[in-house]
Amino acid sequence: MESLTVICPNGHLGFAPLKPDSFDLGVDARPDYIAADSGSNDIGPVPLGTDTSTSPESWQRHDLEHMLLAARKIKVPMIIGSSGDTGTNSRVDKFVAMIKDIAEQHQLPKFKLGYFYSEVDKETVRSKILSGGEISGLDGRLPLTEAELDATANIVAMAGVHPFRKLLEQGADVIIGGRSSDSAIFASAALHHGFPENQAYYLGKVLECASFCAEPYGGKETVLGEITHESVSVTAMHPGQKCTVASVAGHAMYERSNPFHEYVAGGLLDMTNCDYKQISAKTTRVTGATFVPSDGIRVKLEGAGLLGFRFVGIAGIRDPQTIARVDQVIEWAKTQVRERFGENGYELHYNVFGRDGIMGMMEPLRDNPSHELCLVVQGVAPTKAMAEELTLMATRQLFYARLSDAKGTAGGVSFIFDEVLQASPACTWTLNHTMSVADGLELFPTKMTSAGV
Repeated sequence: MESLTVICPNGHLGFAPLKPDSFDLGVDARPDYIAADSGSNDIGPVPLGTDTSTSPESWQRHDLEHMLLAARKIKVPMIIGSSGDTGTNSRVDKFVAMIKDIAEQHQLPKFKLGYFYSEVDKETVRSKILSGGEISGLDGRLPLTEAELDATANIVAMAGVHPFRKLLEQGADVIIGGRSSDSAIFASAALHHGFPENQAYYLGKVLECASFCAEPYGGKETVLGEITHESVSVTAMHPGQKCTVASVAGHAMYERSNPFHEYVAGGLLDMTNCDYKQISAKTTRVTGATFVPSDGIRVKLEGAGLLGFRFVGIAGIRDPQTIARVDQVIEWAKTQVRERFGENGYELHYNVFGRDGIMGMMEPLRDNPSHELCLVVQGVAPTKAMAEELTLMATRQLFYARLSDAKGTAGGVSFIFDEVLQASPACTWTLNHTMSVADGLELFPTKMTSAGV
């Protein structure tokens, strides 16, 4: 093939619904693949720690339905990675079930449905530690300990291109993947057709967030990427958006300390010498990316563990004297909680919104403080009853703060909710590490089934 095209309608499938109009324009362009990432650790540790989704099932189904119907209509493969926000086995099974249900509902002709899992059993990781294999920390973390492993509820490994390519080689029409490297979802299609690694991984990098590489800003719109053996081009499908040199380069270089380097599954994508050229009003072409393969294969592991139950209280302050002494007010409330529950065995957090203008971030407003503050109180404890009580006390005691240097009566604090609200459980990241594997398929068992009628 001289070139291959892929459309991506959503940078995190299900997190917010894709926009059908630009998606339909992308489908009309007759791409060779339709692909999307459906997960991220940007959502925090709660979904992984509790093995749930942060995205509503109706939104996930909305995106899967649009993509599946289009893919089967124009007879091209559809690829999804990091299913259900986290890519755990239960999320993969959920997406596979939805694909089968959608296919039956629309009476789609039978097609091959491939999928793979990414969950890693804790004992597999423990055996690596006990055998002397280091589970190396990322972002300043120390090597993994058994204590950290024991505090973990669920672990997923981040797949590279290997399970996607295996399923494509087996003729899968639809692939539902576990936790995956964002770029690998798209790069696997290009590599399957013989395109070079540097262009394939850059294609994945530029497409992974869909229309975030276009301007003006507008999420959940479709973009089309085209790969050749020498370049990658990206085109915005929304009539009001365009992929410019600035928008494409900016997206490629964001969120890293070294904006020109990105570690992808299997090596380093070096964008130092990339050349960006506007070749039409809506399209930018990129050349010059290089790829440096790594020695051996190390797979990233993500793990999360449960801290406890969590409740939230919300209070508003309009009294000027109380606003001026809000730190004293918070400290008073914390003292009352400590008297009741002691110093340890729980967590208590206060977030102040509106201080010095907008959260203290806008310098011109520092001499004009807000007339109102909103305090969000979060309490975490091992039991539901304790979490509810300590959060209620931590919120209500704001009303009773004793300020020795202030005159007047109580009443500076009002409650948006007189009761506290139960939130999602509190979780923490326990693993952000890498582990050596023999090959890229070691942790990612693949399956093949069928769907349709």
